[in-house]
Amino acid sequence: MAAPALLFGPAARRVLDFALPPRCAGCGAIVEAPHRFCLSCWSSLRFLGEPCCDRCAAPFDHGGPGRLCGACLATPPRFDWARAAVAYGDIARQVALKLKYGGRPGVAETMARFMARHLDRVPQGALVVPVPLHRWRIWKRGYNQAALIATALARRAQIEPRLDLVRRVKATPPLKAMGPKQRRDTLRGAFRVPPELRPIVRARSILLVDDVYTSGATANAVARALKRAGATEVGLLCWARVVRDADH
Repeated sequence: MAAPALLFGPAARRVLDFALPPRCAGCGAIVEAPHRFCLSCWSSLRFLGEPCCDRCAAPFDHGGPGRLCGACLATPPRFDWARAAVAYGDIARQVALKLKYGGRPGVAETMARFMARHLDRVPQGALVVPVPLHRWRIWKRGYNQAALIATALARRAQIEPRLDLVRRVKATPPLKAMGPKQRRDTLRGAFRVPPELRPIVRARSILLVDDVYTSGATANAVARALKRAGATEVGLLCWARVVRDADH
């Protein structure tokens, strides 16, 4: 029984690090430990936090608890609050693409480590739920990147992950070129909580997890489905958020 233990001992890890040294999550340069960034990539990341809009995480010059941006005052999202680890930029985009299309599932742990500083907003008894993919997209990609991040976050926070509570029942085209109304119309009816799972959602707080927040339309549609199923609160946590001048 001693041999298997040696496979994971300090000596074996040193050999593995020499053969496969840890790489920067952004550019791939060798770094001192896994899930780290080199100095150049680290310096390029813009970390997000307070002060910001409490509803959509848009940065503010000055803010406080409960302060909302103009867009959220005009049209409040269905989710109750949102936070993101970093602003969407070149390095944040490279990390997201490695997870989404590059077949690098370990990047989900890197994202989760930086997202975890916002977990203090999550109440006890909450469930961690990823934004779901349609089954055809999972079949093509092999996995749901949001589910990998959600699992890593749940493990770090010792919160129950539920990867099956929301289903994407309608395949939708890419939203990138669409305006706000077209996005809402496209996503209408795309998500639902199956009737047999609604008792799990009812009267619970939900932490919704995604990789990138662009317009919030997808998260809004998922939050709507969760609220209809009886969730009392839906918070949104992402790796990166697109920050536009209009958000300020």
